[in-house]
Amino acid sequence: MKNRQLIIIIYIILVVFSIMYATQPLQPLLAKEFKINMIQASQFTAVIMFSLAIAPIIYGYILETICPKKMLIYSSLILLVTNIFLSYSTSYEMFLFIRIIESLIIPAIITSCMSILANSDKKNVKYNMAIYVAATVFGGMVGRVISGLIATHFGWRSVFLSLSIALFIAIFFINKLKFEGDTELTKAKIKDVVEILSDRRFILIYLLMFTTFFAFAGLLNILPFRMKEIIPDATETQIGLLYLGYGMGIVVSLLSKKIVKILKSEQNMILIGGAIFTIVNLSFFSDNMVFVFFMVFLFCVGMFMVHSVSSGIANSLKKSQKSLTSGMYLTFYYIGGAVGSIIPAMVYHRFGWNIVLVMFIFILIVVYSIFFKYRKDFNN
Repeated sequence: MKNRQLIIIIYIILVVFSIMYATQPLQPLLAKEFKINMIQASQFTAVIMFSLAIAPIIYGYILETICPKKMLIYSSLILLVTNIFLSYSTSYEMFLFIRIIESLIIPAIITSCMSILANSDKKNVKYNMAIYVAATVFGGMVGRVISGLIATHFGWRSVFLSLSIALFIAIFFINKLKFEGDTELTKAKIKDVVEILSDRRFILIYLLMFTTFFAFAGLLNILPFRMKEIIPDATETQIGLLYLGYGMGIVVSLLSKKIVKILKSEQNMILIGGAIFTIVNLSFFSDNMVFVFFMVFLFCVGMFMVHSVSSGIANSLKKSQKSLTSGMYLTFYYIGGAVGSIIPAMVYHRFGWNIVLVMFIFILIVVYSIFFKYRKDFNN
């Protein structure tokens, strides 16, 4: 795959993931704008997560014979239009409806990019996919930080207009991609899904990532409201900067093999990462937002230590049907994110911040204890 093509795909991924997560630091502002509570504001992110969860299951049927380049162009054009309309939203219902449309389009763009990366240069698939993962993490971080910065100085509507301009540039470059192959997606069959779930190892890994991403997405989704609770005059820029720690995902993902070597096994990396992730939750009881800012870095280190290894395990437990096992991993991962974007907000709204943290810590201890008990199942 030529470097120019790889750069184009990376740029598209950066823009799309920025659009996905741009609403997160703006949620308190949008809640005030549309006169809604944090539960309703959290839905702007949750709808995207839910669509990404079902995409690996249904897109194999819908997009079986569509050329990835064409799908990329058409999907990006629709996303461009919806994002422009998003900046002119005048009500909660209108904003949410447009985000739902975007949630159906974004998986098509991501699927197209992954297909082009996987099929354009089959000799360097692992390298290209590693770059893809790093781009998704970087896009998620940039989208949150930049949206907060733009909203503070130019207003929240300018955030989506700016992202629309970035997406327009992406569409221009898509036309320069040289790829005319077909999309090769796995079609999930109930029989195959049941067979995979009959293996305890898959259940453990899927449960592990569902729970981990539930807590991860949940905390990051309500963190802006926590900051506003402690510092009422906090700006969107300050809220956006809370997400800089997300960039640790790039570092951990790229160093995961070396970390596994140091810790002797993948199971050890999961358990140590899980321990860090769980213990750091205790630091979020603090009212010192500077301290919380630094703890988010460690929080992200723990999460990505687990995620970077678990995804590889899910893809290696079965010699056949690797696309289905990894697709199911993403389904459980994003369902955890979707549920995590709603339930913690409901608990926070009704019972307060401390109860949310107690909930996270309790379920994490339970799930990682179960994994510890059955860790030898993963010995080769």
